[in-house]
Amino acid sequence: MKLCIAEKPSVARDIAKVLGANVANQGYFEGNGYWVTWTFGHLCTLKEPHDYSAHLKSWNLIFLPIIPDPFGIKLIPNSGVEKQFKIIEKLVQDCAEVINCGDAGQEGEVIQRWVLQKAKCKKPMKRLWISSLTETAIKEGFANLKPAEDYQNLYLAGNARAIGDWLLGINATRLFTRKFGGNKSVLSIGRVQTPTLAMIVQRQKEIDAFTTEEYWELKTTYREVLFNAAIERLKTKEKAEKGLDYLKQHPFEIISFEIKEGKEKNPRLFDLTALQVEANRKFGFSAENTLKYIQSLYEKKHTTYPRVDTTYLSESLHSQIPGILQSMNFYRELTAPLLAQPIPKSKAVFDDAKVTDHHAIIPTEIPPSSSLGREEKLIYDLVAKRFIAVFYPECKISNTLVEGLVGTVPFKTTGRQILELGWREIYLKEKEDPEKKEKDEDQTIPEFKAGEKGPHQPLIHQGKTSAPKPYTEATLLRAMETAGKQVDDEELREMMKNNGIGRPSTRANIIETLFRRKYIERKKKNIFATSTGIELIDTIQDELLKSPELTGEWESKLRKIERGEYDASQFKDELIVMVTNLTKAVITEKAKVISFQEEVQPKEKKELTPRKTVAIIWEETNCPKCKENKLMKGKTAIGCANYKDCGFKVSLMMFGKKLTEKQIQDLIVKGKSSKLKGFTEHPESLSEGILRLTNDFALELKAD
Repeated sequence: MKLCIAEKPSVARDIAKVLGANVANQGYFEGNGYWVTWTFGHLCTLKEPHDYSAHLKSWNLIFLPIIPDPFGIKLIPNSGVEKQFKIIEKLVQDCAEVINCGDAGQEGEVIQRWVLQKAKCKKPMKRLWISSLTETAIKEGFANLKPAEDYQNLYLAGNARAIGDWLLGINATRLFTRKFGGNKSVLSIGRVQTPTLAMIVQRQKEIDAFTTEEYWELKTTYREVLFNAAIERLKTKEKAEKGLDYLKQHPFEIISFEIKEGKEKNPRLFDLTALQVEANRKFGFSAENTLKYIQSLYEKKHTTYPRVDTTYLSESLHSQIPGILQSMNFYRELTAPLLAQPIPKSKAVFDDAKVTDHHAIIPTEIPPSSSLGREEKLIYDLVAKRFIAVFYPECKISNTLVEGLVGTVPFKTTGRQILELGWREIYLKEKEDPEKKEKDEDQTIPEFKAGEKGPHQPLIHQGKTSAPKPYTEATLLRAMETAGKQVDDEELREMMKNNGIGRPSTRANIIETLFRRKYIERKKKNIFATSTGIELIDTIQDELLKSPELTGEWESKLRKIERGEYDASQFKDELIVMVTNLTKAVITEKAKVISFQEEVQPKEKKELTPRKTVAIIWEETNCPKCKENKLMKGKTAIGCANYKDCGFKVSLMMFGKKLTEKQIQDLIVKGKSSKLKGFTEHPESLSEGILRLTNDFALELKAD
């Protein structure tokens, strides 16, 4: 039998259906010479410090830095995980060949390799690598299975990333918590989250330090066209009034009139970051929610694999484009002109050299039904229209530059007109972004002749300098992609992706982690650092921890590992040196305590007393199982302080859903939770229900 291992039950069902493995057993499907089983995302994780030695459970500074040699993996302590792993382990022992059908990306590779490593797999292994979950894609994937060795570097990069995050996260978090936390709370430090926080803090300091200044500008209207004086802004009203008097004494003269025809390039296809940016800008969706919606569309077979960092398509996909366009019935009015002629094979769209693991996000030939939720419809519409737009002609424009003179004061104005809509026709019915409209607003300019003169109406415009804008999720994602550098040009941004911080698939989670830790907060669409976040960054003296550029260099090395151009062990050694030096430096620093006060903003138009958030103190709660010890909160679970003997533990992540501490408290105190939704990885595919503690203190999810 051939054993296929997918990353979640729903994907396993799709694969089993295509393969003809139609007999459902406990934890796997069977049929036609195949077993098809699944994980629930991560079944295994890197061991925690106390798994190497009991004394490392203590956060005492004398035990730092903690550097395991070698690093080990373990099963995530969860009864459902343990049960499914035993099924996988047995199937691995009995099969003739393993086909890794995990998510086709770096994290998916690590998830499957760790499970197979834990199961002591010695069987021949192949890799299914597909970009969509349609029946056609799955059949083609199985017809072209790859040797597992082809993805060894991908695994090494993912494993090095996990080890790097563990080394820095475990050591730096314990180090700063013990040194500066004052036993009040954990100070979370991360390889990507800390430089991301540093960017937000830096922007906030620039805003806070900004001093608004007034300025005056000279303008004039000639033949109903507004011209701006091409001189520096004036710092005093007196100078402006003096300039106005001068302008009134002289006629306006046209010096030059120039019209240049040009083209406005088509937008690029979406990678994940660009999609998250656009969804935040247009709909206010968080990066995390956009990822959730596009992942759902992928699993429903409507779009291709979403966790991508390229905006190009493989050249081999060119022949499939007409079929996809033909299937997009809802957009028939827009696709008809494209289908009337051959699809151009432009290098701006099709370029094998620019495609990494996967191509850009595009629709599949399976259009969505009307049953999609509102948010998923909006995300699909973004992807669909962008896909259509890239095959339309470029937008033809004319740019006009007029230069004039009043006495000795130079003036100029510009105008822009669309001659042929081209790809802009796709977006004609959409509302213009107010900010973009204001920025690009152009006046219609009549034809002028050099040398012509005439009367004009000069005026003074008074303005104020404005502070840098706070980050939104859209601008923060772009800043992470370019390691903090402001880059507007799409081609330059494409070149800088290798040095961005984090991966497209993890950036949303990094931002959410900062919110969860109360290091940043959201006010409308803007993101601000809290007092705790600012103090934490100010406390960190080591620039390596805070620098987006240096973190971007680490990301670049991880990508080189993926390409076989850098040694994974060297990356680990570099981080060990860094963590060791950091530990020595921080331990000798003068201690201070970071404040953890939360600022609660009252609702508008009401005077309310700020409400205190009541923290759950687990150390004062009795263990429901042994009833002798108190509970304690760990990184991934809340459990008995004497877990080694008692064994009671509730994971913060259950069946793919992140539980709040209040939900866990209800579960422990009442024996059950309220009705919960959002479970994505339950073995029986339950998406909602009530969590209960069984008589033997295991956890089960039951439909109410």
